[in-house]
Amino acid sequence: MEEKRSSLESPLIPIAQGKALESRKGFNKEDIIAEVKKQLWLAGPLVLVNLLVNGLQVISIMFVGHLGELALAGASMASSFASVTGFSLLIGMSSALDTFCGQSYGAKQYHMLGIHMQRAMLVLLLVCIPLALIWANAGHILVFLGQDPEISAEAGLYARFMIPCIFAFAILQCHVRFLKTQSMVAPMVVSTGVTTLSHILICWILVFKSGLGNKGAALANAISYWINALSLIIYVRISPSCKKTWNGFSKEAFRGILEFLKLSIPSAVMISFEIWSFEMMVLLSGLLPNPKLETSVLAISLNTCSLVYMIPLGLNGAASTRVSNELGAGRPQAARLAVRVAVAMVATEGILAATIMIVGRNVWGYCYSKEEEVVRYVAEMLILIAVSHFFDGLQSVFSGTAAGCGWQKIGAVVNLGAYYVVGIPTSIILAFVFHFGGKGLWAGIIVALFVQALSLAIITLCTDWEKEVKKADDRVHNAMTASES
Repeated sequence: MEEKRSSLESPLIPIAQGKALESRKGFNKEDIIAEVKKQLWLAGPLVLVNLLVNGLQVISIMFVGHLGELALAGASMASSFASVTGFSLLIGMSSALDTFCGQSYGAKQYHMLGIHMQRAMLVLLLVCIPLALIWANAGHILVFLGQDPEISAEAGLYARFMIPCIFAFAILQCHVRFLKTQSMVAPMVVSTGVTTLSHILICWILVFKSGLGNKGAALANAISYWINALSLIIYVRISPSCKKTWNGFSKEAFRGILEFLKLSIPSAVMISFEIWSFEMMVLLSGLLPNPKLETSVLAISLNTCSLVYMIPLGLNGAASTRVSNELGAGRPQAARLAVRVAVAMVATEGILAATIMIVGRNVWGYCYSKEEEVVRYVAEMLILIAVSHFFDGLQSVFSGTAAGCGWQKIGAVVNLGAYYVVGIPTSIILAFVFHFGGKGLWAGIIVALFVQALSLAIITLCTDWEKEVKKADDRVHNAMTASES
């Protein structure tokens, strides 16, 4: 192995540059300002992209809502089922590219980005096959899980028409990570913006004009995801900006699959553990006294939380890209600075967002309902949502750091402990033993987010960044060796 490594024409890491940066004591004002600009340049467009992608499902549900209560309930349940059993897994698995592509880009091994993306697409598309079978039987699975048979039948029909979505979503996620790790965010903004605008027209035609009803909304999702995916595919293949990183299809993508799985599976577990816990809150709310009120308010709370979370999610992407790029380039000090800047930015955002939510808590509920009981309950919940958003932002940046460093296994263990050992049991105790209802359920989530953020913060503070550079160098080298063998 060492002999093969020494035979490389040039080192993967610019050693002299790394040593020069390491010898500096602290960071000056110019360093910090430059890093803030880099992260804002990344995070701003990523926030917009995340909002637009989320908008596809929201628009579809809004159109279905005009078809009646049963159609709306079925579509909502199917969307939740799709998120838990499909989208979350693909998002998690594709996030391994944050590590592989990000570090390869930093190490200037540009040709490896295309190989990593092809390998990820191959794996994710194979995973989509069993997921598609699960979606095809969604109605039977939901009935088995004790859901209402009539709603489950509607949800099952909706899920079957959404099956083409999952293959497009897998390809889309791989291309998004490929571009993001190169800080190429403008194409994603344009592609997603055009897709979301066209989705409104597609939904209107398929839901109201074609006679397909709620099935038309599901099919509209599939068409829009494919439009988004195909537009990025075309961009990557023809754009001069991707000339170095995309060299066409290669048989090298079939090698090194095991190494990809070693990182992508923990990535999927890490992200799925978190997403599943939030979905579980809605299920648990149905067991509370006055379940109609509790479920409605929990759904509004989750919708609000998801909407505001788009900002920290953008900073998550910026942190993972900056950290992975700097580690791949052999600059431990720059990677450390990237983490500090991201944490400071997300903490500031968290305080501002929390303040706005608390100040506007008495009117926000009217956006969803005219019933005073619902509005008052939402106002009470917004105080808890504000607190949870602050910790959610912190954990998001630390999770982005984990992805940039390749700590997905550690992240999976942390999320398992935070949500399923501490958070959910706390939710159950507060909601059902101390009878705090939905507020008790959300308080348990706050505890989970605090434990998650604190654990990841301690791990980050104890990190030896020089060792992380060495690990990144080894990972890039091993990926190249596996592709060439």
